[in-house]
Amino acid sequence: MGVKVLKFGGSSVADGIQLEKTRKIIESDPDRRYIVVSAPGKRFEVDNKVTDLLYLCKTHMDQNLPYDQLFQVIEDRFNAAKMNLGIDVDLQKHFDVILQKMKSGASADYIASRGEYLSAVLVAAYIGYDFVDTAGLILFDKKGRLLAEETNRALSAELAKHEHAVIPGFYGSDKETGEIVTFSRGGSDITGALVSRAVNAEMYENWTDVSGFLMADPRIVKDPRPIDRISYKELRELSYMGASVLHEDAIYPCRVENIPINIRNTNQPEDPGTIITAEEETSEKIVTGIAGSRDFTVIAIYKNMLAAEKGFVRRILMILEDFDISIEHMPTGIDTISVVLADSAIDGRLDEILEEFNAQLKPDNIEVFEDISLIATVGYGMNRRAGVAARLFTALADAKVNIRMIDQGSSEMNIIVGVENRDFENAIRAIYAAFS
Repeated sequence: MGVKVLKFGGSSVADGIQLEKTRKIIESDPDRRYIVVSAPGKRFEVDNKVTDLLYLCKTHMDQNLPYDQLFQVIEDRFNAAKMNLGIDVDLQKHFDVILQKMKSGASADYIASRGEYLSAVLVAAYIGYDFVDTAGLILFDKKGRLLAEETNRALSAELAKHEHAVIPGFYGSDKETGEIVTFSRGGSDITGALVSRAVNAEMYENWTDVSGFLMADPRIVKDPRPIDRISYKELRELSYMGASVLHEDAIYPCRVENIPINIRNTNQPEDPGTIITAEEETSEKIVTGIAGSRDFTVIAIYKNMLAAEKGFVRRILMILEDFDISIEHMPTGIDTISVVLADSAIDGRLDEILEEFNAQLKPDNIEVFEDISLIATVGYGMNRRAGVAARLFTALADAKVNIRMIDQGSSEMNIIVGVENRDFENAIRAIYAAFS
């Protein structure tokens, strides 16, 4: 049908048992030609991720503490998989290079990236694919920002030379210096998306330890329904509110080329998982998913004739910019405006913020509501049905949940409600029950 790019997360390449599963998945479909791998993750609950061990090595280096035994643990992990699977590859030469660079004061990015590097070397030898390093192909500027178009050209040109390849996730390099640069944690998802765009893939399969997205958090709602299909826009809304299976920056490269993303479970490969596409769902489904986050503060500002006062919102934004704080939401009325801020962003500076608001905005009154949770109910079907909001609010009222804030996007694709932290889980269960 077309080229497929697969990304396997840390749990999928954690040991020989998991690597056998990945090989069967790859070999079951000849279109699965480009494989992106993470560093080995945990094999069991109290185990360590290889990336965490590498960061610990760097910490020991910085504090002039011995790190040889730590690195030996990493070597043992890879050598055990190599031996158990009978892989013919010389890992020692790679270990030696890494250790030499560490002794020469290698950067944190270089050290952290070696888990993915070694994982790709091992997997390439195991399945018989070419190894293609992302250093020199995924390019960053001197400020650590991805050079998307240059990366796409470099990856396209190189991967055209390889019918099959295994590619390490998580890192690239500085365009000018060639030094290794990493994405944020979970960045192997981004690598998979960049490779998918570069080879114009028919599908980007992201293999992890869950069978796609669920309609609600299973830690809150018992056995929530799986989401079969979701649009990029819906996923963006849910990810923003805390639903995380895929790194949010992994969406854009696929969205640009309209490449579907399929979230799959390495341990249950028969499950179809969740398909993420540009097109909105046209089924009878009203709500796609429910997600939320705790610990916000709402600052409600009241001023007579506020709507007629020019520059009022701009001054609010400038004050918060001076505090280096982003606004989460900004519901408004004729004479009122509320700003919703994450407690982590406020960071104990609420009194200072209020002082600036009073000094520069001269409001008639300011009220502060703390310990607020935000819950987003998301779905394209919402804007095609009458009574959706009434159904949601009735469900919350029946559950005796007091709504402290309501905000609906202009797309009518989501409704966000603010409730007290103590009502967070009860509210999600009530909304789920109303729409599942």
